[in-house]
Amino acid sequence: MSDFPITIYHNPRCGTSRNTLAMIRAAGTEPTVIEYLKTGWTKAQLKELAAATGAPPRDLLRAKEPLVAELKLAGPDVTDDALLDAMVEHPILVNRPIVVTPKGTRLCRPSELVLDLLETAPESFTKEDGEVVQRPH
Repeated sequence: MSDFPITIYHNPRCGTSRNTLAMIRAAGTEPTVIEYLKTGWTKAQLKELAAATGAPPRDLLRAKEPLVAELKLAGPDVTDDALLDAMVEHPILVNRPIVVTPKGTRLCRPSELVLDLLETAPESFTKEDGEVVQRPH
């Protein structure tokens, strides 16, 4: 096990998630990759991740997902418990990617937010769309 373990909760169909994973690998680290659409979530796991980011569970909700409107989850009256239950039942509702490192836990949208979580970041990185990201100094 690495002295600097990294876990990414990943959706390979998401460009932001793919770019984030590629940035981690470009830093010379092979993370633990959890494809949460296959493995699913537990309520405790989502609560823990939200707490680790310092944000409420609502911040992990993928607001653009059509299922959010269908299940009427966007309203301010929807409780954290109801949101967590919906995300456990429908893993696609969780925004991605979520990255956990010894430096912290973060929803990496945009993908370059991961650079602050790495032990060493690549000097620069070119995303799938051609955008070049520079390491923060």
